[in-house]
Amino acid sequence: MCGIVGAVAARPVQSILIEGLKRLEYRGYDSAGLAQLINDQIVCARAQGKVSELERQLSDSDAQLGIAHTRWATHGVPSVDNAHPHCSGRFAVVHNGIIENHAELKASLEASGYVFRSQTDTEAVAHLLAKESLETDSFDQTVHRVIDQLEGAFALAIMDQMSPDTMWVARQGSPLVIGVGHGEYFVGSDQLALLHVTDRFIFLEEGDRARLTRVDAVVYRANGEIVERPVVQASASSDAATKGAYRHFMAKEMHEQPQAIRDTLAGRIGQSKLLEGLLGPDGAEVLNRTKAVQIVACGTSYHAGLVAKYWIESLAGIPCQVEIASEYRYRTVVTLPDTLWIAISQSGETADVLAALRHMERAHVVATLGLCNVATSSLIRETDLALMTEAGPEIGVASTKAFTTQLTVLLVLAGLLAKQHNSPSFDETLLVQNLRDLPDLMTNVLDQETAIREIAERFIDKHHTLFLGRSTMHPIAMEGALKLKELSYIHAEAYPAGELKHGPLALVDEDMPVVAVAPNDALVEKLRSNLSEVRARGGQLIVFSDSAVQTASDDITYCRLPAIPVLLAPIVFTVPLQLLSYHVAVLRGTDVDQPRNLAKSVTVE
Repeated sequence: MCGIVGAVAARPVQSILIEGLKRLEYRGYDSAGLAQLINDQIVCARAQGKVSELERQLSDSDAQLGIAHTRWATHGVPSVDNAHPHCSGRFAVVHNGIIENHAELKASLEASGYVFRSQTDTEAVAHLLAKESLETDSFDQTVHRVIDQLEGAFALAIMDQMSPDTMWVARQGSPLVIGVGHGEYFVGSDQLALLHVTDRFIFLEEGDRARLTRVDAVVYRANGEIVERPVVQASASSDAATKGAYRHFMAKEMHEQPQAIRDTLAGRIGQSKLLEGLLGPDGAEVLNRTKAVQIVACGTSYHAGLVAKYWIESLAGIPCQVEIASEYRYRTVVTLPDTLWIAISQSGETADVLAALRHMERAHVVATLGLCNVATSSLIRETDLALMTEAGPEIGVASTKAFTTQLTVLLVLAGLLAKQHNSPSFDETLLVQNLRDLPDLMTNVLDQETAIREIAERFIDKHHTLFLGRSTMHPIAMEGALKLKELSYIHAEAYPAGELKHGPLALVDEDMPVVAVAPNDALVEKLRSNLSEVRARGGQLIVFSDSAVQTASDDITYCRLPAIPVLLAPIVFTVPLQLLSYHVAVLRGTDVDQPRNLAKSVTVE
């Protein structure tokens, strides 16, 4: 969601801050702002809209201390007044997250004479800094006094015009990373924001606060104790935040999927075996003790979990429950004995997933497992075991390679569970051979992009679409519908094809495209009957089918994919649905990489 960049250096920082904001644009935002210390005064510029609008307001500056922000509206509408930074007295602050007790703080501050000019919760932090500074001349003490009064999830970067060489930052429930330079320090809500100036980072832990100067970064626990946090070398390159030869990040990331899957499988499969130790030294024991699986996730990751449920139950014979994190955390949950509790999050900072992890009842849990694309994330630090995807940075808001690598890792995990439990129906050699073939199958489907673009032209003037699938294809249909609505703003729904007669068939007419996914599995004849129901009502059928599926209908548009093993079908059939949604969005002229109202990493509830 919102993005933070800050710098304290012995060189001008304005261009560093602006470039950092541009690298955070993928997160989704509606306004941007920047504060710098110029001639011992804080000078603030803010703009509604893109970072380019902010950049147009700026003149050359030699300021060596500054903070900047891209805002995604939570409290208050998108506007200049609600944009960050917020200033009061000698202080400026930028903030990600939500201050849950801001209403109480605002009432107290207004009673003390402070005037609020925005609708945001962040302005309460700025005024609280000004108020507390009246009790102490120390910037350090002021910050500690303020943070101790804040409730909720937040990441903060704070400037004081009386402390020209110092910046304070804090992290509670919202990610924040310190970039380490040579005689300079930086802060960002994502390391991608800082890769143009450093590849060394300090990842703040929950509750940490840090005092940054040109000389050092001193990190404190919430109790005021100084603590050492390691400096980590970044694995991502600065080029990861560029589009290369592609028109959009999403296009680049779709075509990176074969290599991302190769990277994800490296060191996990041999010629015919799943390799040992994938979950660490205790992994085999955990899997052996596991009698049930609970998966918790949101959005696209939730769809990956739904596919995994089919795999785990069919391959390993172990019950698997899947739940949306925002629902799981607010209800009374009955956990089966000896449960492996799995949290899936692309960023590892998804607020609802972390909250579910932190509040789950561990009485019947064998271990917690984080499945994530970011090794330094809160999720990976807070779970017992980790399974990493190797998708690399994903900039487009609509997930592509992060999703297919999640599916790949979950299929490996299902195989590990089946192997550990000696499932009689599990063929390890076949699974491994399928996985070895997967990247080439993905490439073959990507090569059909031109044909899929032609199909996309039929959606330009449509307002509604149905997606159909059976078995593991139902979650993939859900993912296809999500992609279409995210990118093109066409209303789309997904159903198990067998549910057509229970209501959705009423929507079908000659103006309703119906997209179906048809692998060559045991249910293909059942699906064929469901499609006949659509044809009889005049629906426009678009079917993505395995080449082995026999078809003979002139009134159905087919896109034939290569022969795909049933186990791999959910992963491979995802790709044409991604391509379809992408090209529909391009043809309709929407913002593909930054769809309206959406953010890449949902770090607030």
